[in-house]
Amino acid sequence: MDFLRGVWNSIFKLYLLKCSDARRVTYLRKLGMKIGERCRIRTMKFSTEPYLIEIGDHVAIAAGTEFITHDGANWVFEDDVDGGGVFGKIVIGNNVFIGINSIILSNTSIGDNCIVGAGSVVRGKFPENSVLAGNPAQIVSKTGIQRMLTKQSPDLLKTKNCTVAQKDRMVKDHFGIK
Repeated sequence: MDFLRGVWNSIFKLYLLKCSDARRVTYLRKLGMKIGERCRIRTMKFSTEPYLIEIGDHVAIAAGTEFITHDGANWVFEDDVDGGGVFGKIVIGNNVFIGINSIILSNTSIGDNCIVGAGSVVRGKFPENSVLAGNPAQIVSKTGIQRMLTKQSPDLLKTKNCTVAQKDRMVKDHFGIK
């Protein structure tokens, strides 16, 4: 029965990945996650204790990102700690972007206005207005510097209100692709 429940949960999570952000957020809130407004969540990898995760307003979480709220390594010491577990909260501030395939570990706090680079492994407390990257993640810049670099990039294309087809045409034209 546990096997079938696991299969069903896996299929349901795949289904949710095809649904809207609003549908994913509704489901995750039912699991006990605190999630603010205007969030884009493109992953369903929220550990076995999703109720230990808090996400602020206007947060974008890219596909493949994992949130891990417990330390499984204590399995090695299982007999010494009477089968106990080590758990920790994850708190994500407002206006945060988390890049594709990042891992956010327990006991992590990411401040407001932060950017987490793709593939980063994040653990610890990070102040607002920071750009984090690496394994282990470190502060590599301030978001103000990243904003300036983005505004000055020759590859910045204004695609905000474009349809997918309009965006694709603009990108292809920009890079000379027929």
